[in-house]
Amino acid sequence: MNKGMIKVSVMYPNVEGKHFNMEYYISSHLTLAKQLLGSALKGATVEKGLGSAKPGGIAPFIAIGNMYFDSIEDFEKAFNPNAGKIIGDMHNFTTIQPDIQISEVIISELN
Repeated sequence: MNKGMIKVSVMYPNVEGKHFNMEYYISSHLTLAKQLLGSALKGATVEKGLGSAKPGGIAPFIAIGNMYFDSIEDFEKAFNPNAGKIIGDMHNFTTIQPDIQISEVIISELN
């Protein structure tokens, strides 16, 4: 990721009684998203929540997917025509309604 890039974070709250299939998310959903978003997608990361700031606390998010694009326009051009397919696949891996945040990368490393 580089300064000025756009980061789209899809965060799945860790809600009791809800389901999230990490295996499917990584092996199938991420592959689908990569295919549909094409060259506009510059990179992606997947994070698994392990805990919170409180010792022994439960992670606020069970998973976070991050996608990187050169610009918000590139994201919108790639995502909007494919939104139905990408969102429609969610029922295959989760019952959680995600929180989504679009951010600008300000710094990509600490000096």
